[in-house]
Amino acid sequence: MMKKNENEIENDTLGAIGIGAMIVFIALVLVAAVASAVIIQTGEKLQQNAQQTGSDTQREISGKISINTVIIHTDDDYMLLFESSPGSDVIQTNQINWQMTCDDGAYNYLSDDFLGTFDADDHAAMAVITEIMPGESYGLVLDAAPAVATDCSAGNLGVNGEVTFWIHVNGGGSTYERLYISDATAGSLVI
Repeated sequence: MMKKNENEIENDTLGAIGIGAMIVFIALVLVAAVASAVIIQTGEKLQQNAQQTGSDTQREISGKISINTVIIHTDDDYMLLFESSPGSDVIQTNQINWQMTCDDGAYNYLSDDFLGTFDADDHAAMAVITEIMPGESYGLVLDAAPAVATDCSAGNLGVNGEVTFWIHVNGGGSTYERLYISDATAGSLVI
């Protein structure tokens, strides 16, 4: 009699399930790694933006001028009384500029620096100041009629005249005001 050889190959399904599970596990690890890299990169970008915004704000605040008042000094000029904004650092007067524009039928533009700044508490001495210290009051006479063609003075504009006025600190902030002339006599407030 012949012996029947029964050599049937049995499929091992447990090994196939383990390989499938391993592939799924590796895929999950890869997805988690990509997701964590995106989260970390987003967090770093947000931190950099926050630091830049903080630096910009600090720079803007630490170098800005606050206007206390502006009066008509003479027919041709104004007197600006000012101080540095709270939290400001020491500001050099050669780093500050002002601009004035007005319309008296023609557009007038004037600008100059703050090199004639004086201590407002010691106005009589008119000693020139080169540094604006925090918490101190200062003054500056603004020549509003340096030439015949450019004249933003109260004498030229008259009552109801208007002047747009800016102060710019190099590397710092800017201040903007409108000067309204309700009375063109010396000593009258325009702000």
